[in-house]
Amino acid sequence: QVALVESGGGLVQAGGSLRLSCAASGRTFSNYSKGWFRLAPGKEREFIAGISWSGRNTYYADSVKGRFTISRDNAKNTVYLQMNSLKSEDTAVYYCAAGSGFYYRAREYNRWGQGTQVTVSS
Repeated sequence: QVALVESGGGLVQAGGSLRLSCAASGRTFSNYSKGWFRLAPGKEREFIAGISWSGRNTYYADSVKGRFTISRDNAKNTVYLQMNSLKSEDTAVYYCAAGSGFYYRAREYNRWGQGTQVTVSS
């Protein structure tokens, strides 16, 4: 059974940091693009970061650029999202995703984790 499992969410004060992890099990996604999306109450799902299968190319939404960093370790079948300088507006459920297409296109992602809650208190 294929699964993407996120971890690392939680409650943090504004200005703080969190590191999300997403481990794949059941099969390898080492040749897939990986991405992070988030869904906040009352808002549409937002594609915030993507990384190519090699890890050499990344994409960031303007809302997180300069504060979040996506990375991957294909040997561990894991993708990470380092989140710094967190703001209250970053509060959301964060989902990792995998896709066989371009890393910078949200519609290319078709495999999803169950999500992890990130809450930033002001």
